[in-house]
Amino acid sequence: MGPPPVPCRTLPIAHAPPLLSPRALQLARRRACLAFRRREQDDRDKEEQWKMEGYRNAIPVPNHPCHPNPNSPHPCVLLFRPKAPAPPKPLCASLVLLAPEHTSEPRYWTGRGWRSVPAAVPSAEYHLGQLKAKIAKLRTQLLEPPKGASAGGEGFEVTKFGHGRVALIGFPSVGKSTLLTMLTGTHSEAASYEFTTLTCIPGIIHYNDTKIQLLDLPGIIEGASEGKGRGRQVIAVAKSSDLVLMVLDASKSEGHRQILTRELEAVGLRLNKRPPQIYFKRKKTGGISFNSTAPLTHIDEKLCYQILHEYKIHNAEVLFREDATVDDFIDVIEGNRKYIKCVYVYNKIDVVGIDDVDNLARQPNSLVISCNMQLNLDRLLARMWEEMGLVRVYTKPQGQQPDFGDPVVLSTDRGGCTVEDFCNHIHRSLLKDVKYVLVWGVSARHYPQHCGLSHGLQDEDVVQIVKKKETDEGGRGRFKSHTNAPDRISDRVKKAPLKT
Repeated sequence: MGPPPVPCRTLPIAHAPPLLSPRALQLARRRACLAFRRREQDDRDKEEQWKMEGYRNAIPVPNHPCHPNPNSPHPCVLLFRPKAPAPPKPLCASLVLLAPEHTSEPRYWTGRGWRSVPAAVPSAEYHLGQLKAKIAKLRTQLLEPPKGASAGGEGFEVTKFGHGRVALIGFPSVGKSTLLTMLTGTHSEAASYEFTTLTCIPGIIHYNDTKIQLLDLPGIIEGASEGKGRGRQVIAVAKSSDLVLMVLDASKSEGHRQILTRELEAVGLRLNKRPPQIYFKRKKTGGISFNSTAPLTHIDEKLCYQILHEYKIHNAEVLFREDATVDDFIDVIEGNRKYIKCVYVYNKIDVVGIDDVDNLARQPNSLVISCNMQLNLDRLLARMWEEMGLVRVYTKPQGQQPDFGDPVVLSTDRGGCTVEDFCNHIHRSLLKDVKYVLVWGVSARHYPQHCGLSHGLQDEDVVQIVKKKETDEGGRGRFKSHTNAPDRISDRVKKAPLKT
């Protein structure tokens, strides 16, 4: 047998020696608090993820004890864990969802306030987005001419003239040549058979002291984007215009408008659309950076990566400033899209009923005319002027009357409509000599208004440019106002050393 146990003295708890020092105990408490907070944050993050995933399986409950607003007539919605066994078990009381009275957007209550639930992109959209990217990439390759091949045949391009260019596009025998003859006075052959016009015929419209070039293009048919009927040459001329007038036959079906729109969009023309607010820049390194300043419902980060990989882009910076679609993102990547305004002109309204004319006139971006009876042609010219956004600016020399005979015509699509653009339009060297500008007209708050180079001009404004005065050499010594000496000491001419 071993030795007997040594008796130990029992101390009360109050007198027991501390196991940790006060400083170590404080640090341990802090570590425990931080670990607890981390676990709480992880749980909250998991709950947020479960909310987003389980929103599809949400079940409305009319009277739930956890409802944030019991008096509201809207039922609350409970979110459950995805793929939960039946019957689903609520996650917790904080997962109550509700659509508030003032909005139809789905939101959920967090105990502190309402938060929006972003719409999930369906799984089929990923596959469709990849297919759209492949189709756009292959179509661009088909439209590009083969390397080393010379241009075959002659195009329809003519020299630009005037302050704007308008192109007439439409099916054969819809009245394009007749419209050109009536608006410009230029003779364009018109007959009762199709494809009367075989080349581009230009004409000049004199309207509001401006000159607008009007182009009569040959008629295009279905499949023009693929090269049928020399459709590519015709559409190429339309790309260089400021406005497209799509001439349609009011007696024909509405399908002609859709066919022409589809043919123009197939070659990169976007009618009555603005460029999407997407910033895209390729980089050499750094991977793909994806950001957005607006909630996205049509595209997400995963779909963006898949589309970029289709184009073999692995380093880029992408920023969405609006809720854009997959097609908009593909257009930004391609970079060869042309956004142009279009007016749908329905001719031959004298052969249809008044009800049909009223329905056609009420459609967006549409106008009804009759070249045979010369109906509504003045409204067509006014609509062209409005869509092109031309701005007439008259000049005023100092101490003289304004010159209202020959205005300076500016436009937003051709440079801009600011005072700086006005000075550059007159002469490039004028900008550095401008001291200030006096403006009379709609854009001025009072007459005259002293304006800078960033002032925006409007139609029929009068502008007087005040140049800087050249200081003549005068005075002596320190009162001398002008000197030709160099600014730097090193640039001064050294004097010859004295002869000794």
